[in-house]
Parts: sequence; structure tokens; C-alpha cells
Amino acid sequence: MKTSRLAIAAALMLSACGQPQPSKAQEGVFSEQPRAAPRDAAAMKSSFAPVVREAAPAVVNISARGVQQVRDPFFELFGGGPQSRVTGSIGSGVIVRPDGVVVTNNHVIQNMQEIRVTLNDRREFPARVLLADERSDIAVLQLEQVDGSLPTLRIDDQEQQQVGDLVLAIGNPFGVGQTVTNGIISALNRTETGISDSGSFIQTDAAINPGNSGGALVDMDGDLIGINTAIFSRTGSSTGVGFAVPAAMVKRVVDSAVGGAKSVVRPWLGVKGDTVSADIARSLGLSRPQGLIITEVYPQGPGARAGLEQGDVITAVDGAEINDQGGLNFRIGTRSPNDTVAVTILRDGRSQTVNARIAALPGDADPGQGTVVGQGALTGVQGVALNPALADRLGGDPFTSGVVVTGLQRNSIAARIGLRPNDLIVQLDGRPANSVANLGRAQRGSELVIVRGGRRLTGRLP
Repeated sequence: MKTSRLAIAAALMLSACGQPQPSKAQEGVFSEQPRAAPRDAAAMKSSFAPVVREAAPAVVNISARGVQQVRDPFFELFGGGPQSRVTGSIGSGVIVRPDGVVVTNNHVIQNMQEIRVTLNDRREFPARVLLADERSDIAVLQLEQVDGSLPTLRIDDQEQQQVGDLVLAIGNPFGVGQTVTNGIISALNRTETGISDSGSFIQTDAAINPGNSGGALVDMDGDLIGINTAIFSRTGSSTGVGFAVPAAMVKRVVDSAVGGAKSVVRPWLGVKGDTVSADIARSLGLSRPQGLIITEVYPQGPGARAGLEQGDVITAVDGAEINDQGGLNFRIGTRSPNDTVAVTILRDGRSQTVNARIAALPGDADPGQGTVVGQGALTGVQGVALNPALADRLGGDPFTSGVVVTGLQRNSIAARIGLRPNDLIVQLDGRPANSVANLGRAQRGSELVIVRGGRRLTGRLP
């Protein structure tokens, strides 16, 4: 099982396992298309079979195997080395192109070396990973040895769903085989769920269980509107609170993979903010708590160039309501770099719209092994200066600065005091540590501030 963060009082679980934090509500609808409720008993008894016949052939079962190296301190005491352990995972997926491109969850295939995909008609194919995006928990596979055209589901990224719409969840719960469950859309735009800081999820009460990960959430037209990814549960089984990655994000990852990219280039607006609380709303004279109040604007970033300022309240992007940082990250993240978005803001009590040309996060997201500190008390520390692109890839705040530790020489002072790879050094003797060169001035007794696993730690070099 892949464990994430523990929830308070309940557990939000990746549907093939895991436990992120509880969700905050982000209400709203994608559109106001007319809907009609069933008018009589006959309508209530209508079958979902026509939709299932169209959608089910494109939903697949996925089994994956991998080998992990496990260290046993007792065994190593007698001269043994790391032991190999075979691991496995089961999940679901959706064929989105007739040549065998399949979408699933990243956590289904992460750290796996062998992937096999079984179709609804029992045909089996080996698969390779085209692109795995941990931030959205979406992976794109390519089936091999495909002979002929395969059934597909159309990705409906128009975002016309409404709370209360009927949906079907199709997948492989507990590995029993393809299973269809029905329900409604319980909520839209769920953010701050703990699944992803750039996610805005569709919530449904259609039964989703372990093994449904990567399966399809389809509407009554038989179109793919989401990829099932997580459940909120104390037991690990469905309690009627499931989450799916919306089709807009799925399409963004698929387009990147099919275009030959090895990672998803996420654009940004270059602003950071806080959710407007009831107290903030009253102080601003707002009729209700709404929007994201800007607290930082990245110098020369897209937001700065568009004229956004600290204190502005972002209420919508391209007409979609924004109420927190996760919602803004998601809305911008579904677009491509250099796209222009319409940002609606409140400034001085008046609503206005500015056009911002979004861009890729600046910096190198994969700078290599970095530079070794050659002098001072931190000699032997290998690190790279943090930049927005690298911070985003590591799951951190793009506005954060510091030096990421990428390696340590054995027997160095840093290794002896417990500094670890992936630690972020943010301060040295009260001053920002913005480059590896800055670390060369460290002396015995210098105060070091690091961030590890979200915790800020302070200590002195011996």
C-alpha cells in the first residue's frame, strides 16, 4: 500500500490505497445547462445498459509487478546486503486512443517494472509508461503489440457537469473483474483534499473501492468526465465519498504524453494568496466570503506583467470561480504555457478583468546532482539552488528559496549531524541560503535552518 498523509478523524484513501488529509468544500457548478428529473416510475426504472455497452469495452484492468530493495539491519549485521522483494498492484484504466493509449492513476504503476493490461474482451497486452505525473496522479500507458483499432472513450473536457447529474463508475474493485456502479455528482471543484495541491476534484457517491483506481467516471452520454483516484473512508472501502480527476486535467496529461513530453510542463500565474475568510470578507466589504486574496506576486512573473497586485482578490479565471490556492493552481494547470487567461479581480471594491499570459515556471526542474561545497563546516554537502520549477516538481512552494541537499560525502560534518538528501537549507546564521556558494561561509557554531517534510528545524553546526 502507498501511504500518504494521515487524516484527522477519518481517512482519505487513494482508491488503490493511501491516506491523504480531509477535504475542504469548494462549491460551484461548471455550467447551467438545463436538466430534467425523472417524472414517473417508468423513468426511474430506465436502464443504464445502453451507456454501459458503449463505455465498458474501453475500460481495462491493470496488473503491475515490481521489485523493491528492502534493507534488514539484522541481516546486514552479519554481512548481508539489501534483499529484493516482489511487489504488485492492481487497478483500472481507460483506452483513450484506438492505437492503445491508456490512462490510469500514477499510484497504480509507480515503481513497477512489468505492466499488463487486460481488455473487457479478455485480450491481454504488455504496456509501457509514456508519462507518469505524480502531481495529478495520472499516468499514460502505451499498449504494445496492438493489432487493429481498440475501443475508446471520448474525453469530455467541456466541464458542463452539475451537482446531481447521474454518473457511472467503471473499474476493477478488489480485482474481482470489471464492475459498474452508479451514483450522482455530489460536488464539484473539491480542493485542498490532501490528494494534490494542484487538484480540483469531482466528488461522487458512486461506489469506488480499492482496484477502481484509474477507472472511468462517465456521464449519461458515455463520455469520460473523470478518472477515479481516491475515496474518503475509515475502513478502506467505499462510504459514498469518492473523488475523480476531472477530464480537463486528464486531457492535459494525455496531450503532453502523446506529444512526446516526458513530464507535464505546468504553467503558472506567479501569484500566491490566502482564501478569503468571513473576517476578511467583512473587512473588504464583500457580501460573502469569496475569492483568493493575493499576498505575493512573483517579480516579472505573468501576474506582475498583467498588473496584478498584492491585495487584489481573484474571484474567477476564465469565468470559473476561484476560492483558494488549489483551485487557482488547477485552473491555470489545465492550460498550456503562453495561453492567455481572463482573471477577474476585486480591487478597491470594484470588479474588473485583466488578461494574463501564463508561462512555464522559471528555472530548471531537473538540474542534475548539483555542486559540492568545497570549504567551511558544510564541506561535502552536494546541493542545488531551489527555483520555482524545481520546487514545484518536488511538491513545494514555488515562492520558496533555499538549497536542496542532493548528496552528502561520508564522514562529513553534515552527514554526522544528520543532514539528509532532500533537506532544504533555507537560512545560515540568520541570512537566506540562496546558493551553494553561500553554504561555503558556514563555520563551526553556525546556526542552520532547514525544512524537512514540511517541518522547520533549527540547529548549530558542532
